[in-house]
Amino acid sequence: MGYKVLAINPGSTSTKIALFEDENEIYSENIEHAADELNAFDRVGDQFEMRKDAILSSLNSNGYDVTILSAVVGRGGMLPPVKSGAYEVNAVMVDRLKNRAIYEHASNLGALIAYEIANMAQVTAYIYDSVRVDEMNDVARISGMVDIPRESNSHALNSRAMALKLSKQLGKAYDQMNFIVAHMGGGISISVHEKGKMVDIIADDEGPFSPERAGRVPCKQLVNFCYSEKYSLKDIKNVMRTQSGLKGYLGTADARAVEKMIEQGDAYAKLIYESLAYQVSKGIGELATVVDGKVDAIILTGGIAHSKLLTSWIEKKVAFIASVYVLPGENEMSALALGALRVLRNEEVASQYSESDA
Repeated sequence: MGYKVLAINPGSTSTKIALFEDENEIYSENIEHAADELNAFDRVGDQFEMRKDAILSSLNSNGYDVTILSAVVGRGGMLPPVKSGAYEVNAVMVDRLKNRAIYEHASNLGALIAYEIANMAQVTAYIYDSVRVDEMNDVARISGMVDIPRESNSHALNSRAMALKLSKQLGKAYDQMNFIVAHMGGGISISVHEKGKMVDIIADDEGPFSPERAGRVPCKQLVNFCYSEKYSLKDIKNVMRTQSGLKGYLGTADARAVEKMIEQGDAYAKLIYESLAYQVSKGIGELATVVDGKVDAIILTGGIAHSKLLTSWIEKKVAFIASVYVLPGENEMSALALGALRVLRNEEVASQYSESDA
């Protein structure tokens, strides 16, 4: 019998779960939460019992009891900066996420629900590669404004998972390689991995635009936009996070729809889509300087890495830096499960979350 790991990934309107036996996914479900169901709660944290019960109901209705589990792993929430890899969910982490999270976010429930179900199963709960993973060099934290330091917020979970996967494919150790990973999904972030650490990143608000997000925009024009008195703070955040990028230019955040426009001869759609590839390529080139150009491989991942047109444009521009590997998909559930599996197999040691982290 292999190890059975339950992975939990709460999103804003759904909760993804997947049950793995060793490396193999044996069951998964994307549990959708109706708007009126979510609106009944004042805070995201108040959704804990509802989401936990939905997970248990899903497992039970498909013939799975929590007593079969070897571990439970949840999406890392909005903690203060943490190291990469696995953390054991303990009372200190639970208290932080319940009462002192950096901000309200559905991912905070990942660790909390994992902890509860793990206690029921009498196993250990983990988080793995939180979005708050911070291994940046000190020099990378300087932004140019004293009051605004750069922070490490990226798609660490999938980015590290793909770097680990490629290392294995190449027959080399992750901590002996230098990678640049571009995660291209609803948001786009790019990270440089130097000998096993993510030493710098380009966050989704300081680099390429994405299907919905503005990315890096000219500062002076942005300041004027904010002080035009036409928009509230909420309006501006909404425009920058959900109404820009492909959505703003072309009216859709679906890359497949954009490619259909291009196939039908839409020159403007091609310009915008090519600009997306152009900006991702610039970001990769920017991070290549962090490791003095000594890049072993470039990885293109995330949902829109399925686009052969987009990845071909990027590869053409950056192949002079290093070989390009396309590993498409979000891969979040397998990344969570495989991280916990490495701990169970004693291939990796889970960190203990403490007051000093909190």
